[in-house]
Amino acid sequence: MIKYNLKCHNEHEFESWFSNSEEFEKLKKKNLLDCIYCESKKINKSIMSPMISQAKNKDNLANIFNKDFESEKKHLLQLRKYIEKNFDYVGNDFSKKVREIYYDKRKKRAVYGTTTDKEREELAEEGIELLSVPWINKDN
Repeated sequence: MIKYNLKCHNEHEFESWFSNSEEFEKLKKKNLLDCIYCESKKINKSIMSPMISQAKNKDNLANIFNKDFESEKKHLLQLRKYIEKNFDYVGNDFSKKVREIYYDKRKKRAVYGTTTDKEREELAEEGIELLSVPWINKDN
C-alpha cells in the first residue's frame, strides 16, 4: 500500500491510499479519481514527504539525511542566487511575460516568477515548457 498527497485543479489537497503507484496512474487515466471537496476529476500528486521507519542505528541514519539535506540545500541556494542575479523577477505576471517572450522573439530575456497549476497547464498546451525550481528560504 502507498499513500499519496493529492491535489485537484482547484487547489484542494487530500490524501488517498493505493495498492501501488501503478494503481494511481491506472485510475487517473480512466478518470476514476475525484476531489473529495469539489468532485473535480483533474487530480495530480502533490509534494509529499516520505515516511521512514525507525532503524536500529537511527542516529547514523539521521546524520546521513542531515548531511544530504545540507548539501542539497546549499546547491539549491546557489541556484536561487544565480536565478536572482541573472533573471528578471516578474512575480504573478509570469504567464503573461512568458507568452510575450515566446511569441515575440525580439523580447527575448530570462524571467522567473510564479504560476498557478492552471496557467502552467495552459502554457504547456501552447508548447511553452517551464522549469520548476524548489525555492529554498535563505534564512532557514
